[in-house]
Amino acid sequence: MQSRRKLRFRLLISFALFGFGLSALFAAASLYVRAKVENQLVNASLQSDVDQAVENAHSNPGQPVGSRLIDAWMWSDRTIYKAPLGWQNLATGVYDMHDVDKDGHPRHYKLAVARKYGLIGFISYDISREDLGKRQLITSLIASVILFSLLSLAIGMWLSRKVLKPVTELAHRLRDFRKAGRAELLAPHFADDEVGELAQALDEYSTRLTAMVERDREFNSDVSHELRTPLAVISSTTELLQGSPDLTDKLRERLKRIERASRQATELIEALLLLSRAERRGPTRGEITDIAKVATDVIDSQRPQIRDKPIEVELLQNDSVTVNAPASVLSVALTNLIGNAIKYTLEGRVTVEVGKGRIDIIDTGPGIKPEDAERLFQRGVRGEGAGGSGAGLGLAIVRRLCELYGWDVSMKPRTDANGAIASIVFER
Repeated sequence: MQSRRKLRFRLLISFALFGFGLSALFAAASLYVRAKVENQLVNASLQSDVDQAVENAHSNPGQPVGSRLIDAWMWSDRTIYKAPLGWQNLATGVYDMHDVDKDGHPRHYKLAVARKYGLIGFISYDISREDLGKRQLITSLIASVILFSLLSLAIGMWLSRKVLKPVTELAHRLRDFRKAGRAELLAPHFADDEVGELAQALDEYSTRLTAMVERDREFNSDVSHELRTPLAVISSTTELLQGSPDLTDKLRERLKRIERASRQATELIEALLLLSRAERRGPTRGEITDIAKVATDVIDSQRPQIRDKPIEVELLQNDSVTVNAPASVLSVALTNLIGNAIKYTLEGRVTVEVGKGRIDIIDTGPGIKPEDAERLFQRGVRGEGAGGSGAGLGLAIVRRLCELYGWDVSMKPRTDANGAIASIVFER
């Protein structure tokens, strides 16, 4: 999973880590160079001094032993026993020695030893001060690392605020446009740099998107007008024809079918327009849609499909359920679900049950596989087990309408018998 930290935070962390790493590297290099140079200089000085003392003692035996550094001793092989016990067996070289002084304080010194011409010379060099200086240097370097890290953090905060100020302003303007529901040009408010190029690209994208939405709105309006006009003519004509006294029962039934088909087409157009605009529209003021009434109308409109089938369709109303939505939207959803149940049920019963904030359509058809239940709501997917034509868009439209109004639609196989159960839950 990719990190979702803000760009400013990442920039700030980068500056802080860079400052800390550079300071720590400088401190480590300083300690290493100091220790190496100091050790080389001290060792070289001590060895040179003790060699010089031995040469002087060999050349001038009567003169007292002298040293350019303090604390020098000279013994021979016969008098070496006078030297401290820890020194007596040391070979030529320089050693780090630790002991305590006469006051009992720990002491750290370097001891240079030279064995030559039967003489054994010792020179000690107290480096306690160097140890103190080293500790002070380490403390200073640690303080410097902390100081430079804080300084890098402060610089990073200042730079990140300065560098990201145009980006933040661009985001604020976009957010204000979204709240206001209108869009203005962004590019004039920014300099001709990378952020300005981004603002220009957003302006171009917004212009194209606005033009596309406007064309879609005009197309929907034109389609709505062109389709509703002939449907209104059909509806008014059938209504006039039904008032004729010389109509036979057979013709009157056919006119009713035409009227129902016209009404269903009008409702479907309205529902599709709502989906294309992705907007919810409630019923007119004071009007609440009764689910049982809409279900009754849908069942009546589906009666012609069951004339040639041994099927019974019944409506069970266990509770009074109403929704704040257009009747046309609910009618489209129930027409698809009830129509599918009748279509795929070759014989038996289709029960439409209303109650407890939901409606269930239960059939005795071939049923569905549990793994196919969710897939049936996808575009282009048709159920198996019945013939007939169709593009597999009905249940996809139902799902989109239910999502638009916050309803839950589902389908599952029956567990007590063959068949399927389609449900719409209006109250979550």
